[in-house]
Amino acid sequence: MRSTRHRTRALTATAAVVAALLAPVAVSAANRAGEGTAAPAAPSPEPAGAECRTAVEGSEVVAYCHNPYPTTDLVQLHTECVRWWDVDADGEAAVVQPGRTVRLEGRCWKEVGAAWVSHRVS
Repeated sequence: MRSTRHRTRALTATAAVVAALLAPVAVSAANRAGEGTAAPAAPSPEPAGAECRTAVEGSEVVAYCHNPYPTTDLVQLHTECVRWWDVDADGEAAVVQPGRTVRLEGRCWKEVGAAWVSHRVS
């Protein structure tokens, strides 16, 4: 009876060792099998949003935004002034319909440090 138990334990231990040694090989093979199939490409978004051109002259900022796309865009001019006491401003948001152009204006008391237009496409 002892020999049967000893043999059973030895076979169980051997099976456990073989399984532990083969597990990384099986995982590696599964990973390599998945490499050949590429994930489907994400759909590229349709172009949208107005194209804006901003010009700074002295203390005034003017931006023209034209929307060539079939979606509506909400644009807003942001003006950052150089002087610490000069108030930075966010202009009023304007709706740019498809095929339309809008003019946005902003100003500082003195020099303009930066000006940009933000978009919210709807």
